[in-house]
Amino acid sequence: MTANEQLLSQVRAKARNDHPWGRTSLPAPVDRETLSRAEATLGFPLPQLLADLYARIGDGGFGPEYGLLPLLDSSPSEESSAVAEYVGRRGWSRDDPDWLWPEGVLPISHWGCGMYACVDCRTPRSPVLLYEPNADDPEHAWYVDAPGLEDWLRAWLDGTGWYEETNEGMDLTPWDAFRTRAQGTSTP
Repeated sequence: MTANEQLLSQVRAKARNDHPWGRTSLPAPVDRETLSRAEATLGFPLPQLLADLYARIGDGGFGPEYGLLPLLDSSPSEESSAVAEYVGRRGWSRDDPDWLWPEGVLPISHWGCGMYACVDCRTPRSPVLLYEPNADDPEHAWYVDAPGLEDWLRAWLDGTGWYEETNEGMDLTPWDAFRTRAQGTSTP
């Protein structure tokens, strides 16, 4: 079993038993057509691990705190989907140039108070970023939550994420690429 297969198996096992915010079951996985529609709307491909989470485990509803957002279609009881959040925030950025949303950075999980965990889909390792809009300015609203999506999932599985009560006071590193990416240029 490859490392990714093992990770997916561990996430699947925890997702079946851990339902954030009173959900009673895990949503069904998305089909290939839904993944294709999401990528077409976004204008970029999802990292393979993220696509596998949605296609092989469930359409959101699992993961740290509130869990992953649905990928493309949300139910009336859910606030939004990952794709809708990205599209809306990119549009909103045009109206407020001081708070530009970085190209290729997909919100995947809501933390409350406007905060989101986001995957940088344009960087090979798919770092997970924390968007904290309660900062004084956009330069101080972006942090590196985990160097890769795999690391972020392992922190959830192991209970070592910054959001765990036992880890209060953990400092996150600011995301230095914010300004470059918000202007629409890609990371090498």
